[in-house]
Amino acid sequence: MAQDTQRGEQPELDLKNYIREIPDFPKPGILFYDISTLIRNADAWQIATARLTRAIAPWQPDLLAGIESRGFLTAAPVAMRLGCGFIMLRKPGKLPGKTISLQYGLEYGQDELHIQEDAVKPGQRVVVLDDLLATGGTLAASIRLLQKVGAEVVGTSVLVELDGLGGRDRLDVPLHSLLTYPA
Repeated sequence: MAQDTQRGEQPELDLKNYIREIPDFPKPGILFYDISTLIRNADAWQIATARLTRAIAPWQPDLLAGIESRGFLTAAPVAMRLGCGFIMLRKPGKLPGKTISLQYGLEYGQDELHIQEDAVKPGQRVVVLDDLLATGGTLAASIRLLQKVGAEVVGTSVLVELDGLGGRDRLDVPLHSLLTYPA
């Protein structure tokens, strides 16, 4: 493929060709979109992170927040490309030091996210990243947690959005989706 030397990528590459679809995982009736096949291909992963970087850069973030655990995979390399910091939003008991938490409801029960209490300075511009947006519960909770500690959440970004599950509607900040699939 011809290399776009100005942007350092191959713009014609369809990243959906690198997402594996696994039926009936993790339970019957669910179609799982597996990003491991994307991230293990060096060229596709470079292009994916370049496209995420271009989409997020106009928001001028100070920090990128990755949601445990696959959100770390997208947020860390994009933060490095943007020259900004990276912070982690994690499950209980996974972060050292004092943390601030937020409990939230999911379609199948309760969950909880934590952030280190000194991870964000009040007013810092933060973009939240995760691998997938479905119903939006975890991403919406992440935004609330970051706002609780004083962050200005200026946007969110995901590798894959499942359209039709209402996840986008639960967010009160802009969302960028690299790839969209019907639910």
